[in-house]
Order: sequence, then structure tokens, then C-alpha cells
Amino acid sequence: MEDMIASVYDLVLLPEVPVTSVTAYFAAGGGVGLARALELGPGGTVQEVRLSGLRGRGGAGFPTGRKWQSVRDSAGVDEARYAVGNAAEGEPGTFKDRAILRANPYGVIEGLAIAASAVGAFQAFIGIKGSFRTELDRLERALTEMEAEGAAGSVPITIVPGPDEYLFGEETGMLQVIEGDAPLPRLVPPYLHGLFATTPESGWSAGPHLAGHPATEFAGSSPTLVNNVETLATAALVLARGPEWHRSLGTAESAGVAVCTVVGDVARPGVAEVAMGTSLRDVIERVGGGVRPGRTIKAVLSGVSNPVVTADQLDVPVSYEGMEAIGTGLGSCGFIVCDDTTSAVELARVVSRFLYVESCGQCPACKLGTGTITDHLDALLSGRIEGDEVEVLGARLRSVTDGNRCYLPVEEQRVVASLLRAFPEEFLEAQDGVPPRTRGLQIAKLVDLRDGVAVYDERQSRKLPDWTYE
Repeated sequence: MEDMIASVYDLVLLPEVPVTSVTAYFAAGGGVGLARALELGPGGTVQEVRLSGLRGRGGAGFPTGRKWQSVRDSAGVDEARYAVGNAAEGEPGTFKDRAILRANPYGVIEGLAIAASAVGAFQAFIGIKGSFRTELDRLERALTEMEAEGAAGSVPITIVPGPDEYLFGEETGMLQVIEGDAPLPRLVPPYLHGLFATTPESGWSAGPHLAGHPATEFAGSSPTLVNNVETLATAALVLARGPEWHRSLGTAESAGVAVCTVVGDVARPGVAEVAMGTSLRDVIERVGGGVRPGRTIKAVLSGVSNPVVTADQLDVPVSYEGMEAIGTGLGSCGFIVCDDTTSAVELARVVSRFLYVESCGQCPACKLGTGTITDHLDALLSGRIEGDEVEVLGARLRSVTDGNRCYLPVEEQRVVASLLRAFPEEFLEAQDGVPPRTRGLQIAKLVDLRDGVAVYDERQSRKLPDWTYE
């Protein structure tokens, strides 16, 4: 066991040479984490994860050990539990999960097997976009190989390909897809209303889903754990190396490393592992090659979920507490760099439109709010001013989250309002009839990222709010 633990130090989230077989995975020390988890038992496994300080890498940063414990505590004696790996990456500027799946899908499967065992799951799933063909193929092959070697744990794992919609990555939207529905977010979180639950739940597709799954005489909520790919892969390493190893990296409140993506106006878009606490300026330089020659950084977005980071804030540590201290968030560590040729009005408009067309329309917050805000930003860009557009825009941003069903309207409020606060003069100039300098800016999901080249979903500009395309 000691030799295996020593060799696992050679295995990282993004190994320089991709792991392409279960034999290579074992040779690098893979499988130690699951063996350790089975030795410790569910309670001991959860405690190891809690001691490690691991926080969810999907964007919220919730302590992983506490999340696992909440699923264990939420289930009744005869109630089924489930575990889900979220591989439906779609946040603009983010490519970390796909990079991990390309480099080492075996670690993700081991992490899910550990999580499923720890929460006492009846079944486990991995939700992934069907368009991620490279990652899907590698994941399916890895699962087949690990099952053949008895290294995928005792909880059955099923891979579920799903749609390209942004909301497939929202954890309750993912549960809907696994159940065979569209990714329409639910009101209740998964640890309270999980997969195949029979308790009442409002929504377009509410109802029992019992076929092939355990049912009891009474209604059940089926508490479900949902963790993203990076969280699961890191959990496997935590069990193999111990919580002290993870705590030794990063900061006191943000332990470990993060897989960061840097795209936009940079010399070399890329994705790489970075120790938590590294400054954003250094991350942009090391991962993205810095801003293009002759240009300066004007703004950086952490996906489309958090307030903008301005040029005077680039020395902020890439950590949960660092980003929070300047009024923003870490998100999924996908950084979109905008140089000094960018119009803040145009940037606000493309973010708003992205969220508008990606919303599901279940609640007034998105159905009415994000579209209205996009219309007012369109007016500022085109010169179709019909009154005090900036004042109306500000008022609409304050109310856009009223009655929201998921986090998407909050993203609208946080990003667009932050741009309005950071660059008020640009919005007021547009209000006064001075056209903003536009550059055909687009915010879209990444299709591929390799060799310093980022490829975006070209269909995004044609997408409509009913999820069809012009």
C-alpha cells in the first residue's frame, strides 16, 4: 500500500501524458483512493474529504465533505440515494472538465465511485453533453475497462448523454435530463428532491419516475449528490494522498489547485492547473500567454456568473476568499479576458443575450426579465433611445431576480449590473447618442481548446429563447 501511495503522487488532474488505459492508470497509482475509501467506510471517507478542505469546483464552492454528509443525513431509512457526476460543461470561457476527461477519465470514475459509496447511493450517473464526442468516447471506454477490472466500485454507473443547452449543467436541470426530460431546473435542491423522487414538485415536467428504481409505500425524496468532474477527480486524489496533502496546497480557505481556463483577448488561450491563491494577473500570463501585444486588459469575466474584474483588480488572488473580497466570485475558473478595445455596453449586451436565449422560460425572472434587459442594451447600442434607458436598465436589473427558479437571473443581475457600475460613462455616452465602439463581440460556449486555439459554438448568435436556431 505504501508503494502505491508513493506512486500516486505522479498522477495529477492534467498529466502531461494522457492516461489512455486502465493499466496505465493503475501503474500511476490509480485505484488507491477507492481502496482507501472502502477501508475507511462511508463515515471515515466523508471525514477525510471534510478535513481536506476540498470545495466544489463547479462554481458554488460549497464544502464537498459537508455536501456528501447532507445527502447521507437527508435520506430516510428505506429511501434510495443517488450520486451524479456533472460533465455537462457549458459556462462560457470554461474548458476544465473536458480537459480533465481527455487527460484522465479514470480518475473521474474513481472519484464518482468513492462519492457513491460514501453517500450510500443505489445508483450513479455521469451526465455529459452528447456533442462532447471525444470526452464521451474516452469516458465510455474508461468505464468499461474499470468495470472489467472491478475498479469502478460496487455502485452501478451509467453515462447519460444530453443536450447542448446551458441549463443541462445546472444540477437540477441535469437530474431532469437523467430522468428523460428537458433540462428545466427545479425549485428544490437535489439533496432534498433528487432523482426519481415521488414527493410533490412543481414544474412543467413534475411527476413520479419509478420505472426500474426502488419505490416505497410512501412518497420519497431520493436525496442525490451532484458533483462536477473536477471535484470528483480531486476527491479521488484526496483519498489516495490524504487530507494533509490537499491542505498543503492553495490557501487556508481555498485548499488545493484549480484547473483554470483563460480565453478572449490573450496571446494563447489555454487551460492548466494553478495553485489556489495565485494572482489573476499571473494566471492570465501563465495560462493564456498574457494580453495581446499593444493592448491592455480592460475587464475579466469569470464565466457569466460573477461581477466583472477591472484592470485595477488583477492582482486579486484566484481563491474563493480573494474573489469575494473584491465583490465577485471564482465560478468555475473560466476567465474571459477583454482588452481596451472592448465596449462595456456591447459586453453587457452579449452576456445578457446569452443568458436570455439559454434560459428555460419557466419563471417570469427569465421569461420577462433577461429579454427586457437585452432589449434595453440593444437600444443603447443601436441609438434607438426612447427615454432614460440607463435608469430603466438599472431598475430592471434590481427586479430581474423576482420569482427566479434557478440561479440564471442572478447571473444576469451580477454581471450586467457590475458592468454598469464599473463603466457608467460608457452607458451614459450611449444614452446621450454617442455610439459605442463595437467589434462584433460574442459570448459563446467553447467547442474545443487545444494548441492555443479556442473554438466557439458558432450557432450561439443564431440561438433563440425557445432553444431553436434562426
